[in-house]
Amino acid sequence: MSIERDKSPIRLAIAGLGTVGAGIVKIIQKNADTLALRAGRPISITAISARSRSKDRGVNLSGYAWEDDPVALARRPDVDVVIEVMGGEDGPAKACVETALKFGKHVVTANKALLAKHGNALAALAEDCDVALRYEAAIAGGIPIIKALGEGLAGNEITRVMGVMNGTCNYILTVMEATGDDYTDVLAAAQAKGYAEADPETDVGGFDAAHKLSVLAALAFGTKVDYDGVQIEGIERISLADIVNARDMGYRIKLLGVARMNDDGLEQRMQPCLVPAASPLGQLEGVTNMVVAEGDFIGQIVASGPGAGEGPTASAIMGDVMDIARGLTMPVFGIPAGDLRAAPRSASGSDAEYYLRFMLLDAPMVLSKVTGILGKHGISIDRCRQYDHDSDAAPLLIVTHNTNRGVLDAALAEISALDVSLAQPVAIRIENV
Repeated sequence: MSIERDKSPIRLAIAGLGTVGAGIVKIIQKNADTLALRAGRPISITAISARSRSKDRGVNLSGYAWEDDPVALARRPDVDVVIEVMGGEDGPAKACVETALKFGKHVVTANKALLAKHGNALAALAEDCDVALRYEAAIAGGIPIIKALGEGLAGNEITRVMGVMNGTCNYILTVMEATGDDYTDVLAAAQAKGYAEADPETDVGGFDAAHKLSVLAALAFGTKVDYDGVQIEGIERISLADIVNARDMGYRIKLLGVARMNDDGLEQRMQPCLVPAASPLGQLEGVTNMVVAEGDFIGQIVASGPGAGEGPTASAIMGDVMDIARGLTMPVFGIPAGDLRAAPRSASGSDAEYYLRFMLLDAPMVLSKVTGILGKHGISIDRCRQYDHDSDAAPLLIVTHNTNRGVLDAALAEISALDVSLAQPVAIRIENV
């Protein structure tokens, strides 16, 4: 880390004037004096860029130069920091950020998709050009987890980082539990409230949160970003029955991202998990995000807060701007880009308990067939429950002791092939936190 004292004004350019971009303008216009005192120098906006000049964004933009092309914005000689809030992993966002770095501008971005795909190259470029690339707002909105991992916890070897990083999914799961409504109805309600997009696949499919997890893992473990190495499973297959069963056992279901370094490599998973209802993650409600980090000296820390929206995201961006204004720079992922290693992907993953749900033919010896296959694969049963039913289809719930997912999948494939298996088995990992 270097500290350089500079009292001259720091000049910002904002690429993208959606909800977040307008929020940044509001903060600077409202709190200019406070920002200057805290940064030790004035902070001002020089130029802006967006697709439409005529759109009413609820803020006065008349005092700023306008560029239709965000790349031209990034080249301006009267700009010190480019704030990229356009979104998109390629196209104008990537071109804008690359140009800004090459022209010696610091960059602050909220673009997790861009970092997940191009973070390694952008980190090397930023360090080659001796400028900062900051991205607090890209992960968990207003939660300052990037600063915590990169600075406050720098004396620790991180052993596990995990969290609920998509408010849409957390909202859907908590509302399903509270109301008893099924997934389709709750998703439609979330779309009506603006919590879910018209095309929600990026959120409910786990891809948005997986972008964040891959970047978080790179910072936590000093590795190159490996988004393609994240095992991704969304919440689409989670039924109300699973949520009720989990609650009855003292758990709640969350779309949980987990990254940990195993003996055989880096494990990255974004998938629905059962977590203890009494844990901080189990108590998380609505659209709130939460990130948990574990280190060898600190133990466990928990950070929660709003994961998206105008205010939280703009606030996180301004935190990065303030550090740059104070002259604080550091490697993008905690260590120099040239020292980041490409971690091997963990082939076996970590063992865990699993919740299993089967729909079986109600006939003699069926239960013994299922438990026999599990036993043959070395999978021990912790709890087993067969529900009351009125038809020939009998629901069966099993909770296993610790087992490996690969072994479990082999056993489930064998059970699924039985003529008494009436539906694809459901398996959900239990993550003890």
